[in-house]
Amino acid sequence: MASPANKLKSPPFTIGTHNGHFHADEALAVYMLRLLPEYQDSLLVRSREPELLEACDIIVDVQGQYDGTKHFDHHQHTFSETFSPDFNTKLSSAGLIYKHFAPRIISQRLKLPEHSPAVTTVLNQLYRDFIEALDANDNGISAYPADVKPSFNAKGVTLASVVGGLNPAWNEECSDEQHDARFVKASNLIGEVFVNKLDYYGKAWLPARDFVISALQNRKSIHSSGKIMVFETSIPWKDHLSTLEDELGIPDEEKPLYVLYGEGPGKNWRIQAVPVSKDSFVSRKPLPEVWRGVRDEKLSEISGIDGGVFVHASGFVGGNKTYEGVFKMAEKALDMA
Repeated sequence: MASPANKLKSPPFTIGTHNGHFHADEALAVYMLRLLPEYQDSLLVRSREPELLEACDIIVDVQGQYDGTKHFDHHQHTFSETFSPDFNTKLSSAGLIYKHFAPRIISQRLKLPEHSPAVTTVLNQLYRDFIEALDANDNGISAYPADVKPSFNAKGVTLASVVGGLNPAWNEECSDEQHDARFVKASNLIGEVFVNKLDYYGKAWLPARDFVISALQNRKSIHSSGKIMVFETSIPWKDHLSTLEDELGIPDEEKPLYVLYGEGPGKNWRIQAVPVSKDSFVSRKPLPEVWRGVRDEKLSEISGIDGGVFVHASGFVGGNKTYEGVFKMAEKALDMA
């Protein structure tokens, strides 16, 4: 959705943003714009001079305006835009550019029609699992209630902190040109992460959905209880399973407890306990306590199942040398406390 003025111009167009200290949101916003053909070779103006910025074709994270065509700032007091009614997080410049331009970006990258259901699914998932956190970070929104004290400090390893760390230190000499070069480096860094995530959701995560649907529908042919699902290989199944269980209205007593999958031709098989939610470390039914932290022959001896490989100390995952062995592990685990 380019500025109407762009229709009268030929590329390269110009992107404007503020100079000085940069953040992850405008660094990604600029990168996303440059994924579009009209901005692929765009010039970048980093300034706080209104005249210089208004001469640009599109302006992000500065000027105190949002119109969805040329101005994409979120700092004005009246701003309250969210990605959709399903989200409460106020957008940053990253979320604004994503909201307006990501359908085209995803469509081009995945070679799918812009308004296809697949593009919409990836659009929403990528926002939920990546962009929203950047919006929240830039707007000072915490992921946790104020009375929750974290077990450790993770701020130094967030993507936003890594991008911010590319700014010059307070006591470091840095010219405007050098600072601009650092911004480009930061933009490329976070942009590559964005593209990798887009590729994952579009080319790996989304195709896995059909396999999860099939496994969920056929699980009672695997075991009469319907508590065991099987995949020939490891696929991203947790998100899809959680969503499909809700969509299909599967009652708790009929939900699967264990997922079995192969590690590759001629390799071992894994059994994984289904978590209570897709991001939880708590399992619906962990593998038996007596198996946990035990490996190889000792595991085979304790479980009474040949081919034992391991069971994790927390009981969320285990392994056996064969499908038959891992299936027996699941059967026994269903019956044990």
